[in-house]
Amino acid sequence: MSPAKQFRYVFRVMMLVLPALVFGAQDFSRTDFPDTFVFGSGSSAYQVEGAAFEDGRTPTIWDTFAHAGEYGGATADVTCDAYHKYKEDVKLMADTGLEGYRFSISWSRLIPNGRGPVNPKGLQYYNYLIDDLLSHGIEPHITLCHSDLPQALEDEYGGWMSRKIIDDFTAYADVCFKEFGDRVLQWTTLNEANVFALGGYDNGFSPPNHCSPPFGFRPCSKGNSSTEPYIAAHNLLLAHSAVVRLYRRKYKTTQHGFVGLNLFAFWSLPYTNKTTDIIAAQRANDFYLGWFASPLIFGDYPDVMKRNAGSRLPKFTRQESAQVKGAVDFIALNHYMTVHVTDSSSSLETDIRDFSADAAFQFILAGGATTPPGMYPVTEPGLQGVLEYFKQAYGNPPMYIHENGQMTPRTAILNDTTRVDYLQVYIGNLLDAVRNGSNVKGYFTWSFLDCFELLDAYGSAFGLYYVDLDDKNLQRYPKLSAHWYANFLKGSKHSAILEIEDKVLHSSQSRSSS
Repeated sequence: MSPAKQFRYVFRVMMLVLPALVFGAQDFSRTDFPDTFVFGSGSSAYQVEGAAFEDGRTPTIWDTFAHAGEYGGATADVTCDAYHKYKEDVKLMADTGLEGYRFSISWSRLIPNGRGPVNPKGLQYYNYLIDDLLSHGIEPHITLCHSDLPQALEDEYGGWMSRKIIDDFTAYADVCFKEFGDRVLQWTTLNEANVFALGGYDNGFSPPNHCSPPFGFRPCSKGNSSTEPYIAAHNLLLAHSAVVRLYRRKYKTTQHGFVGLNLFAFWSLPYTNKTTDIIAAQRANDFYLGWFASPLIFGDYPDVMKRNAGSRLPKFTRQESAQVKGAVDFIALNHYMTVHVTDSSSSLETDIRDFSADAAFQFILAGGATTPPGMYPVTEPGLQGVLEYFKQAYGNPPMYIHENGQMTPRTAILNDTTRVDYLQVYIGNLLDAVRNGSNVKGYFTWSFLDCFELLDAYGSAFGLYYVDLDDKNLQRYPKLSAHWYANFLKGSKHSAILEIEDKVLHSSQSRSSS
């Protein structure tokens, strides 16, 4: 795409979205969305299950990362103990009115060695969880791998750095489809595939903690930031497409389900109206979203990635391109905030480059004086923007919002008005996208429970429910946001939340003084 066309394209998307940012719906409820639309909340296995060394589960790369001290001694060995408390949690989900629950399966709990025999205890747990969800009318949405590759496969051949992972991941998926597919229709292969490749193999801020100087957020014992993110991403795409082919060949006609991929998605806006910044915003979309979406829709990486990364970006063979193209039933997004993008093309002049240098832009976080420290701004909601972008650039594929929510410090205060404000603004922005024709099928808040977070363990919280880690029973307490979401799902307009705010405030004060 020429610079002039890029300028016109990004400008057109901005003009479509801008009116919604100013005049977005403020008074709405569940009934304003299609009946087939799914509203839920989510979690992941490592972040909520606990029981890290029970019933045959073996370590994952996330266990190894945490136990190496990356979180200052914090781990998810116990966390919310959802492994033992799933019935209580499903009851809370039903009380909240969730229509769907997004969770992941722990590969090392189901198949402890990464391949080979299935663990009966792990199989039993997920069968019980799925059945309990369905008995309460809650639709399970399952992710196969949420950053928790079995450590056994990492040790044996380097995990996602080896093409051997394709066969093992496909065999694992086959077990899941066979055992659970009679009751599960919605499958996601990988969570935040783009961020997993960057955090794990370029910056080193997440497992398996690979990076190389001068790159990396922290020291790494191994890695090559210039090449490994691209290699890992390539193998992620090939493994994903292999799983999709397996499902379509072996299970689709009897189970009638859908298999998608999850990506992390900022909504990127130019920092200024300069042509260089507008083109940089498009380049940000190509590098962060097109890195995976373009192969899945068009069969190859974006031209700007091939040009800037050169030989460090793996090439698809003709057969691989044909296998990857179209190998997705939906694309799911984890979206939290809007960013502004400014050009930094000077990075292309350096001899040693990583993904960020190849992308040649810098993020400037959107914010403002009204945004409390450590929280996401609500002044520029980006759901409609990023969904409109997928509609314009990729032909409006089926989409899900798998994660969206407000980050707050982890405290026992239940009157989380900032989270309520955030959800109201973003769900209103989502409604604008639906009304404008975006092919979005569902929305899941992150997260259902306060849990172990990727970046800071127990330092921040996203949950609708507070979990008291100092209580041996790990008691759950509903926040104002849980009541708000329940009211929304029951069809109440948002003004009704004022009637319960005092109740939650008093509950919070009572909890804090106990």
